[in-house]
Amino acid sequence: MAMSLCTTSVGLIFTILLSLTPFVPRAEAAPRAFFVFGDSLVDSGNNNYLATTARADAPPYGIDHPSHRATGRFSNGYNIPDLISQRIGSEPTLPYLSPELNGQKLIVGANFASAGIGILNDTGIQFVNIIRAPMQLDYFEQYQQRVSALIGAQKTRQLVNNALVLVTLGGNDFVNNYYLVPLSARSRQFSLQDYVPFIISEYRKLLLRLYNLGARRVLVTGTGPLGCVPAELAQHSRNGECAPELQRAASLFNPQLDDMLIGLNKELGSHVFVGVNTRKMHNDFMSNPGAYGFVTSKIACCGQGPYNGIGLCTPLSNVCPNRDAYAFWDAFHPSEKASRLIVDQIMKGTTEYMKPMNLSTILALDSNQL
Repeated sequence: MAMSLCTTSVGLIFTILLSLTPFVPRAEAAPRAFFVFGDSLVDSGNNNYLATTARADAPPYGIDHPSHRATGRFSNGYNIPDLISQRIGSEPTLPYLSPELNGQKLIVGANFASAGIGILNDTGIQFVNIIRAPMQLDYFEQYQQRVSALIGAQKTRQLVNNALVLVTLGGNDFVNNYYLVPLSARSRQFSLQDYVPFIISEYRKLLLRLYNLGARRVLVTGTGPLGCVPAELAQHSRNGECAPELQRAASLFNPQLDDMLIGLNKELGSHVFVGVNTRKMHNDFMSNPGAYGFVTSKIACCGQGPYNGIGLCTPLSNVCPNRDAYAFWDAFHPSEKASRLIVDQIMKGTTEYMKPMNLSTILALDSNQL
């Protein structure tokens, strides 16, 4: 009887101690890996290692980066992938072509993006040597082989399955293809109404291949307001109005992209692909810049000509003294502050911005399943 009472007392004490011990979440494990695919909006420096004109490797790019150096990001500082990495508690992903990406750094993930590319292989042909979308996926396969040599095939599959993935494609298929020159090859081949479904169908193939390579949580951004960037205002605007044809292209592309992602998820039986409404995110601060602390959402901080939208951002360009006052850093790309606003909506935005759920919800759901 005494032994039974003693056992009961020990069990009770153990239960009380457990209840007093704080819950330690699965943070002891390494943060989830992060993979990035796409164009200059998310390129963190791959093009620095290529013989191409699509580069951001000279000042004043990077003026507000902690290193105060041009890193290959098309930004005054951090870009969207950097800011997502910060929010998920991970190190920034290194460019896949960086010689620093080896050993344990591979476990963090990798950035495969390359400025100038599009969904189609003929997009950005003027930049010659860039990592087109199928090659980015080839590199992703190669990456998995390299990681398998470190931690084994099974752990590599688990790392990839549990990873977060960001894909940003589509804008260049209009700006650097269909509308690149009057009577471009693609504009002669397709009306705009037929071109959009064509590139959506090609995008679907790329996303399915990404799924077959193991990706299970994929953020897919739409295009921003293509006709409202400083480069287009400089070419087409007299009074600050957006270029109507490019706006029409974005208004056709984004809803069809949403429909394609919904269809893919139904086919796969899971919320693999999450639509990111970057057009609405941009429109918020472009239509009311003052509400977000911007002086202007039309003039680029760095550039020359009308709206600072002509040519490249170079050491000879006009550069604004306060980058946080400008929604656009250069003729096409958001400032770091604007990127922070976009990532805020990626994290916590309603279904107007993130379909079917925002990144905070994804992280909470996935943490319960791990």
